[in-house]
Amino acid sequence: MVKEFAQHDYRALILGGSSGLGLASARKLAEHGMGICIVHRDTRASMKAVAAAFEQIKRTGVPFSAFNLDAADTDSRKAVIEALGADQGRFRCLLHSIAKGSLRSMQPAGPGESTLKTEDFRLTMEYMTYTLYDWTVDMKDAGLFAPDARVLAFTSEGGRRAWKHYGAVSASKAALEAIMRNIALEFAPYGIRANCIQAGITATPSLQKIPGSGQLEAFALQRNPFGRMTTPEDVAAAVYLLCKDEAAWINGSILPVDGGEHIC
Repeated sequence: MVKEFAQHDYRALILGGSSGLGLASARKLAEHGMGICIVHRDTRASMKAVAAAFEQIKRTGVPFSAFNLDAADTDSRKAVIEALGADQGRFRCLLHSIAKGSLRSMQPAGPGESTLKTEDFRLTMEYMTYTLYDWTVDMKDAGLFAPDARVLAFTSEGGRRAWKHYGAVSASKAALEAIMRNIALEFAPYGIRANCIQAGITATPSLQKIPGSGQLEAFALQRNPFGRMTTPEDVAAAVYLLCKDEAAWINGSILPVDGGEHIC
């Protein structure tokens, strides 16, 4: 395995990297020599599995750190940025993989089911959208980004399609893409590239929380040209590619990583 990132002592800060796409990306980047810092939010009950996953990353020999805290909390963000102060100019990648939001529907599907409220939109946007901008600004101001840095965020086809129970997340994904485009425009003079990865339907813990997720999986299998679902490793490979030197001229893009699912 070529560890091309190690020679530059590059690091990646992954928001939401203890499971799913974020964890798969952390593993992939670590395999290629990139130091990993993960900000995650997990309960004590889930930490055994999380710790085991982190140990696997540590065995690659790259610098590794993790912070179990609320990524949307201002004081927590400032504390992490301060703790990373010694890593000035080393962060090649900021990866946004936070999946915390409301999955209520706009209309009740059954008796006693609560419906989507404005506060649900606010909460979902706070975690799944605004955090991208807040962390990008603070990392840039702290001088943590490498001269050729990559800001990446995961979006979904649901940002442009209407799925039941997905209204708040759909709005947050659409706004996330808009913020990414402006980061690509306004942070380019500082050497920062920004792109979104539009993952196909992927069997992750986040997907399982969506009511009717089985129907989404069946729909993906039916229309995907390769007849299979996207895997976290498929998406992690795209993160790795966008972090390579050869991807320096990709900026302000939304890259579908779904085997062609979006064209069918």
